Amino acid sequence: MFDTRGLYAITNGPRADLESAVNHALTGGARIVQYRDKTDDRKRRLAEATMLLKLCSNHGVSLIINSDIDLAIECGAAGVHLGSEDIGLTEARVRLGREAIIGVSCYDSIALARVAVDHGASYVGFGAFYPSTTKPNAGRAQLATLIEAESLGVPVVAIGGVTPDNAPPLIAAGADCVAAVSSLFDATDIESTARRFSQLFF
Repeated sequence: MFDTRGLYAITNGPRADLESAVNHALTGGARIVQYRDKTDDRKRRLAEATMLLKLCSNHGVSLIINSDIDLAIECGAAGVHLGSEDIGLTEARVRLGREAIIGVSCYDSIALARVAVDHGASYVGFGAFYPSTTKPNAGRAQLATLIEAESLGVPVVAIGGVTPDNAPPLIAAGADCVAAVSSLFDATDIESTARRFSQLFF
């Protein structure tokens, strides 16, 4: 079950200091971690996911795997996050089970989010709300979408160029979590940046 509120940290690997970087994010208060690595190095990705699972467990935080259901099953992660081009939500739920956390990217579409919820999504993500270096061509989402999403009955994650400085309007509009990639993991001080994000929810 996804009942977390706070910073949703998304890794930007591959990187040699992955364990240290994620540990700093967790120490700073990250409430959920998504392992995102689009390379095809299966052996390394499994080793890293397994390592992150242990690290997250030590902090009482769930690990989510980006897109790769097989990897999530192999390493024992709490669930997956699916995009528009990934395996269908229904199939993911069957393979991962009723208790798995399954998130779905819904961009700026409440209609897409309603379908996702109807098919068992644990949470829905909207974005990009600001220019994103991770996905520079991503379409822009609106604050009104977050406000309307309250009626969906599941937690809402806001993503896309989010920083500690521009996150407050997203939280005020209804985001349960703000997701950060570059603004967190490219920061000079990851722990301090994570703490700044986390303090926005108190």
